[in-house]
Amino acid sequence: MPSVTLKKDNLDQLNKNYEQATLPHPVFLNSVPKCGTHLIKNICRMFVPVEQQYHDAFVQIPILRQHLGAFDVNTPKLSWGHLLFSDDSAKALKDVTQIIIVRDPFDWVLARARFFLSDSFKGSLDHLKNGAVSIEQFLNMMIFGIHGKAPTLNEIYTHNAVSWLGTGVTLIKYEDIIHHVKNIDTAASEAFFATLLSHFGYDSLPDDWQARIQIGADREQSGTARENLSGTVIELPSELPIAQKQLVEYAAPGLRHILGYV
Repeated sequence: MPSVTLKKDNLDQLNKNYEQATLPHPVFLNSVPKCGTHLIKNICRMFVPVEQQYHDAFVQIPILRQHLGAFDVNTPKLSWGHLLFSDDSAKALKDVTQIIIVRDPFDWVLARARFFLSDSFKGSLDHLKNGAVSIEQFLNMMIFGIHGKAPTLNEIYTHNAVSWLGTGVTLIKYEDIIHHVKNIDTAASEAFFATLLSHFGYDSLPDDWQARIQIGADREQSGTARENLSGTVIELPSELPIAQKQLVEYAAPGLRHILGYV
């Protein structure tokens, strides 16, 4: 089984420095892998009592039935994971506020490649590290998958995001989170985070909302932030090459459009 080594944060301790409002109903942060899961999770953790945060597991399909308590409406909790669309997950989340986090597939290919090439990830792709294949070959594997070892871009986005659309979920773009964190002193940023927290059942932002977000968004607190990944030895381009952009459109036609990137 693949394993992931992540840096531990101290947000539970920092959370205690702020007055927290009770979460009135369960909220699940569901994301396409490598789309800013830890960023939005850490931001939201600064607004919810630690006692109402589900730290028992990063919820995914293989362990869903062991962690249905995360979605109990009688004991509301904030939870997170990569929960693909299925009969079991739909039933479990029927009465849960669900937020789906996505990222531009063009940038996602690079983020996925960077993570798999790092020493933070141990699994079936280790034999491709240290320059065993060209950058372009590896990027194509991120797009088209590797038979029996890694799913395709289209499969991941379909089952983790697109299949949930139209069912009452809230779709949030990673890029919007980043933009409003960087421009936190603007009215647009305040409106963005007020809307986000309204889905939690909070009518307004606390006066110290900016400080909370800055703490949650601190890249030092994220085990998957680029600079906190260990052992990346291949320099990836800052932007997906034109040829690979065309391959993304071929592999998942209409995907960027339905997610709002076109």
